[in-house]
Amino acid sequence: MKIVKYAAGLLGAALLPTGAALAAWEINMPVGVTELSRDIHGLHMLIFWICVLIAIAVFGMMIYSIVKFRHSQGAVAANFDHSTKAEIIWTIIPVAILVGMAIPAAATLVKIEDTRDSNLTIKVTGYQWKWQYEYLGENVSFFSTLARDSDAARQTGSGIDPNSVPNYLLEVDKPLVVPVGAKVRVLLTSNDVIHAWWVPAFGMKKDAIPGFVNELWFRADEPGTYRGQCAELCGRDHGFMPVVVDVLPQAEYDSWLAEQKGGDQAAPAAAASAQTVENAATTVAAAE
Repeated sequence: MKIVKYAAGLLGAALLPTGAALAAWEINMPVGVTELSRDIHGLHMLIFWICVLIAIAVFGMMIYSIVKFRHSQGAVAANFDHSTKAEIIWTIIPVAILVGMAIPAAATLVKIEDTRDSNLTIKVTGYQWKWQYEYLGENVSFFSTLARDSDAARQTGSGIDPNSVPNYLLEVDKPLVVPVGAKVRVLLTSNDVIHAWWVPAFGMKKDAIPGFVNELWFRADEPGTYRGQCAELCGRDHGFMPVVVDVLPQAEYDSWLAEQKGGDQAAPAAAASAQTVENAATTVAAAE
């Protein structure tokens, strides 16, 4: 008895520091902020409750039979014979249940793959260990890597407390930026090994495979910053290539996009100007 009490005390003491973690821990999948994530969550809950009802019926009947027809109550073994009617019943009922689950599941799967009428197409390429985002038709492209403060804190012997770094290992130097309410089509591929682009709040995860293009879409209904990670073991630094998506109001997104295009165009203009000055200097020197 003392051993049991001692073990219970140790267990309680072990759980005390983890109260905050347990408070944030969720058993169920999140609802998310996209149309697809809500549909997937709804389908998940529908199938879950169907399975709960089946479990209640099956285990309820088993427990009732065990209690009601136990040997101590004088029950004797039944002598069953073949029953075509019983076989038809226990075949039709499971088939009907499976068909009933397949219809909404198929509708959701079709919706997940429907990338038509997208407002924005972004090509995402996975590298060891970063992401490249290319806004097709907009002439905007950049790499997204682990934020420097997280990268410094993860180094052995850095002396930096990871708890002091905001969004440790879940922050990047340049996030993907999309407008709120826009249907975003994502084309996924890889330049080296298999990666997986995953943002839980969007309800979407798909592999980035070398030499192959996968696609997915999402429409975020709420502005904010949403974080994910590479979800496919891709090498030594697999755990250090997060995904960060900033969802902005349309006006802010337009300003950001114009700024990116301005930055892309400023470099060639500066180079051309420098080349012009250099040519002029060369001409003057030759004339002298």
